[in-house]
Amino acid sequence: MIKESGISLLFMGMSMVAAAQVPEAPKDVNGVVDNTPDSIAQAMTARPMPGSSRVGTNPVLFLIGNSTMRTGTLGNGNNGQWGWGYYAHNYFDPTKITVENQALGGMSSRTFYNQLWRPIKQAIRPGDWVIISIGHNDNGPYDEGRARASIPGVGDDSLQVVIKETGVHETVYTYGGYMRRYIRDVRQQGGNPILMSLTPRNAYDEQGRIVRKPHTQWLMQVAAEEGVPFVDLNELSGRKLDRYGAWKTSYHFFLDKIHTSRFGAMMNAQSAAEGLMASHNPALRPLQAMMRGVVPASYEVDRTGGKPVVFITGDSTVKNEDKETDGMWGWGSQAGTVFDERRISIVNAAMAGRSCRSYLNEGRWDKVYNSLQPGDFVLIQFGHNDISVIDKPKYRGAIATASDTCHVYKLDTGHYEVVYSFGWYLKKFIQDVREKGATPILVSLTPRNEWTDGKIERRNDSYGKWYRQVAEETGVELVDLHNIAADLLDKKCGSKARAQKYYKRDHTHTSLLGAKTNAQCVAKGLRDNHSVLANYLKKK
Repeated sequence: MIKESGISLLFMGMSMVAAAQVPEAPKDVNGVVDNTPDSIAQAMTARPMPGSSRVGTNPVLFLIGNSTMRTGTLGNGNNGQWGWGYYAHNYFDPTKITVENQALGGMSSRTFYNQLWRPIKQAIRPGDWVIISIGHNDNGPYDEGRARASIPGVGDDSLQVVIKETGVHETVYTYGGYMRRYIRDVRQQGGNPILMSLTPRNAYDEQGRIVRKPHTQWLMQVAAEEGVPFVDLNELSGRKLDRYGAWKTSYHFFLDKIHTSRFGAMMNAQSAAEGLMASHNPALRPLQAMMRGVVPASYEVDRTGGKPVVFITGDSTVKNEDKETDGMWGWGSQAGTVFDERRISIVNAAMAGRSCRSYLNEGRWDKVYNSLQPGDFVLIQFGHNDISVIDKPKYRGAIATASDTCHVYKLDTGHYEVVYSFGWYLKKFIQDVREKGATPILVSLTPRNEWTDGKIERRNDSYGKWYRQVAEETGVELVDLHNIAADLLDKKCGSKARAQKYYKRDHTHTSLLGAKTNAQCVAKGLRDNHSVLANYLKKK
């Protein structure tokens, strides 16, 4: 009896008969039409020539996989989907090793081995590395259509089939059988094979956890038997998705429940790198010596005596030149005038010229996220730069609404990006902070020195409205700095000329006096809200 595959001796005895009697293959649980190339010839021109990235005598790290590693034929994100192989090079020193993403959408362990593997094998040199993480497509018919299924399990069983459309005779092996063939071939070339489990799907089990793929156990068994390193990517990324919750998990995928968005691809690449670096397998030490950037960037903060930290995020109205008395200042530089730093630490993480989108894309938000601990606070204030053009430099515009929406844009650079709404970016930041056990607080944008009929400009029908909508939808605290500061300037000034002392050089950026005033307005908003963060303000 064939234990691993569940195919009985009866079926095995029938394996040489008509294709119509071939036993039923594993079901396609992904439920999507994968991005399969029109022809292998087209696919070969879209992917890098195997070994072409090699620099001198440096080794190459080859990535073998399917669309979760390289989406579609081009792998350029033009449909909003990305494979994690696109980001894998970020974790390796290019002066020591190059990374070649040889994966292709729609491939199974069987079809990749039969149709794409040979030139890659021939390009492998002694000292190279090969990560094999493939299996999502090892399902469907054995002998018709894509004919890409492998026999489930790791046994030595095989099945003789005749492909209905072509009449080609083929021997089909178990999933483990194909893994052993990859390992054997890599070793024959003097390379170092690594087995890595599959990326998780956006699917939950009865306990509310992300489903773990059965291929993990098969890969672990083959790795142990063959003496090769194994990294459980399925578990590493699955744990993160379990922690994220359904809303955040959903945007790590795009269009379906298996293909990842840029967020999901970057997360899987990070998990793969973490798994490699954390491995105690001595065979991986040479590769680990060529890795970099695996530990996420974070802020060094003063937590003396267990005091919390308030992180302030935003644009130039929060952090500017902040040095010359007669220069431009952001109110975050004056946070120490209102917060008691004996009881709370302040990190002004804002950056001039940034929008929600660019702040996120540049990794600045991730640095805050990586630094958070339970009990911390994050003040989130954007808006002045989010109205910019979406697809042109400086690539910081967001879709102008509070509703959750997104669109795939082709940028002037030729690259593709899924751009979200202003409200969506705020909601992401809020959820990220809460995930870490910290408290998010929205702070509406500062008013500009533009006046009509003795009143300073208010943007309550756009950004002000969107802030309120996000606050209502998420239940997050909102400090309405925009209107608090505007009320004060209306009362004190009454005109653009008289309000100019609060601004510097233009109608947006504040002077030192303006920065101090805005900081005091933030404090007022916190007190009026009876905010928990107000407990860390200086006594009046």
